[in-house]
Amino acid sequence: MALEQSVEQFKGKARLPDFVVPKVYDLFLKPDLSSSCKFAGAVQIAVDVVAATRFVVLNASDLAVEDGSVSFKAKSSSQVLRPVNIVTVEEDEILIIQFSEVLPTGEGILSIGFQGTLTDKMKGFYRSVYEHNGEKKNMAVTQFEPADARRCFPCWDEPAFKAKFKITLEVPSELVALSNMPVTEEKQNGSLKTLYFQESPIMSTYLVAVVVGMFDYVEAQTTDGTTVRVYCQVGKSNQGKFALDVAVKTLDLYKDYFAVPYPLPKLDMVAIPDFAAGAMENYGLVTYRETALLFDDRHSAASNKQRVAVVVAHELAHQWFGNLVTMEWWTHLWLNEGFATWVSYLSADSIFPEWKVWTQFLSESTSGLRLDALDGSHPIEVEINHASEIDEIFDEISYRKGASVIRMLQSYLGAETFQRGLASYVKKFAYSNAKTEDLWAVLEEESGEPVKKVMSSWTKQQGYPVVSVKKSDGKLELNQTQFLSSGATGSGKWIVPVTFCCGSYDAQKKFLLEDVHSKVDLTGLNGAWIKLNSNQTGFYRVNYDDELASGLKFAIESKQLTASDRYGVLDDSYALCMACKQNLSSLISLLAAYREESEYTVLSHIIGISLKVVSLVADAAPELLRGIKEFFIGLFEPFASKLGWDPKEGEGHSDAMLRGELLTVLSELGHTVTINEALKRFNAFVEDRDTPLLPPDTRKAAYIAAMQTTNSSNKSGFESLLRVYRESDLSQEKVRILGALGSSPDPTVVLEVLNFLLTSEVRNQDVVHGLGGINIEGRDVAWTWLKDNWDYISKTWGSGFLITRFIAYIVSSFTSNEKGNEVEEFFATRTKPSIARTIKQSVERIHINANWVRSIKNDKSLGDVVNQLSVHKV
Repeated sequence: MALEQSVEQFKGKARLPDFVVPKVYDLFLKPDLSSSCKFAGAVQIAVDVVAATRFVVLNASDLAVEDGSVSFKAKSSSQVLRPVNIVTVEEDEILIIQFSEVLPTGEGILSIGFQGTLTDKMKGFYRSVYEHNGEKKNMAVTQFEPADARRCFPCWDEPAFKAKFKITLEVPSELVALSNMPVTEEKQNGSLKTLYFQESPIMSTYLVAVVVGMFDYVEAQTTDGTTVRVYCQVGKSNQGKFALDVAVKTLDLYKDYFAVPYPLPKLDMVAIPDFAAGAMENYGLVTYRETALLFDDRHSAASNKQRVAVVVAHELAHQWFGNLVTMEWWTHLWLNEGFATWVSYLSADSIFPEWKVWTQFLSESTSGLRLDALDGSHPIEVEINHASEIDEIFDEISYRKGASVIRMLQSYLGAETFQRGLASYVKKFAYSNAKTEDLWAVLEEESGEPVKKVMSSWTKQQGYPVVSVKKSDGKLELNQTQFLSSGATGSGKWIVPVTFCCGSYDAQKKFLLEDVHSKVDLTGLNGAWIKLNSNQTGFYRVNYDDELASGLKFAIESKQLTASDRYGVLDDSYALCMACKQNLSSLISLLAAYREESEYTVLSHIIGISLKVVSLVADAAPELLRGIKEFFIGLFEPFASKLGWDPKEGEGHSDAMLRGELLTVLSELGHTVTINEALKRFNAFVEDRDTPLLPPDTRKAAYIAAMQTTNSSNKSGFESLLRVYRESDLSQEKVRILGALGSSPDPTVVLEVLNFLLTSEVRNQDVVHGLGGINIEGRDVAWTWLKDNWDYISKTWGSGFLITRFIAYIVSSFTSNEKGNEVEEFFATRTKPSIARTIKQSVERIHINANWVRSIKNDKSLGDVVNQLSVHKV
């Protein structure tokens, strides 16, 4: 009952009151795409007053509510009520409408007129800039997830307040205007047209979408006859064909997998030039960064192709998991994102089996494991007390740990049982909201297994275990403790679905490890090696004693382990080394067993490890740096030589990706032969962009070589790259160049690059790509630059998640406790809820690096191991 309440009682709350509930929004929007970039709007909301109240409380932010435009009319009365007080509380992003008399319970219409600005913040109703016939133009775009529909129109902007939407747009006649549903009527009025869109099914506000601009499109139909279109900038429609093909096949696949047809009459996918995230799953109108939707046969790399396929599959999975069945509150965000991530691999594997994406999925798991090994991580289910906290949980925990525990559960229950359970869940909660427990209940009913008991230990507490294992008296002794990269011991305890193989994949065992300690009888299991977490389907690490580790090294050298298990053995050893539970010398010895490795995912991981190890050795033991580089060059160069610079007729997708990564790392490690060849091909490319000497897969390697040889007295490589950047209109090419610019060894050049990132030549969404490529020579100058420019950066990017990348990318590679303290001190007076978690995690990473550097300094056998193994000269 909200009779006696005052305006004050609605402030500072996590959730809106529920005494008035929206049922249907009739929304009119008129964006002005001229230089003013304003928009006018009006909304009539059919509501249900469920308890006597004088107040209506809903969300609104950055909107000017027009005086005299607000009214309420009950269905049961002819009287129109006008408010006595309208209060906007900006810090809580709410609009409080107070009436002099009690609103009658039952149905009524709330009307509000409003105005707003199309900002360049890439959230709410915003403007994106594109070129048409050489002229810059504005398009109007929405991005409402997680909580920004309130910046476009007053609404109950929480996932549980589902309603229907009838949208009307008034736009210039020559433009394309899209929304979630098809157009039912169009009226011309001189230079303007009014479009009336079909009423939507019940859905959450964060999924409402509008796009207005100039577009071409390609289209196709699913087997059900649903029209699918890909909209691109004029002249780029051919670049939408690959995504269109993936979308049609994916919709058909999901219809069968979820046993529910696609719920809407059409699906549009649109490439947006300015877009903060990768993509957004708006119901029936999915928006994307250009890099995540467009594929150009001549200028896109194999990795770009795979990204498009996986992102499209991810967004379309949301049409069921997220849009049809929606999380009840942001605490359950992982239900949306973890599932969409996992299912996108299911789709990509079905359409492109030759890509071996389930092996590549391990890189998703690893990202989750890395973040979740921090004390500053968070549980999969995280309490959200204010809208400003939501952005930061769109992270590796919600997406990648979420996807990984789902894969672990699927492996434990069996694929068929799991699929049946998911189909039941989608059917049961269609057009409504669900919590994590609802999913567990359905899966438990379907499988007869204690799903809630097992999974609660993975979603309600942060972190994961490391299972230490040794062999003793014919038994396997297991011991679980929480794994932390700091080397500290955590207090968590999990129910772990353990699988293991003994000498072969025919001899497999699985059981639930419910206690801290356990023993398993090995009677009848005889093998030269034992591998826990078979094929890495579990979200945990394994620490083997010396005898078992030696057996696994033999199994790797004799090619007895699957690619997934070779990856897992290495990643666990690397993580234990980071936590100072193993010496770097033992990790280097293990890496030597991978000399004949040829699997893309495993080699790609070794490449990532090599760059981290090299950067740490540069700080901890510079006298060994040359030897470490020679060791890694010796690992990579033979396979890089075999692949060569030029694509081979009929070669596989993964060979194309591997060629680029191997040549890139050899450039980064300073391999003279690779750099010289790269420069020769780069110079030919600068003169002729269509030269066959530098196809897209090898361009990054050449770009990095160009920057590696750039310094204050010779900037020709940098200048040539800027020329290519300025002359390219392909977003993927621009991003590739930005990712290479920071690799000059000269800090003066790095500073010039950083200042270039803040110019109008780089879209705000793309700046972080330039930050991700800065090498250790540039990190001090980058940190000074960040501090000097913080006020501008905070003002420009501070309202979205991109600002967290500025912090993480620039400071996380420092390796001294002093630097960690300095970073903490700088942000102490500059923190706010949207970056607090990132600051804490970044500082923790610096302290972890500092511990690791100290451990490397104390590793007495490292020099001998490096000298023994480094045979290849730089």
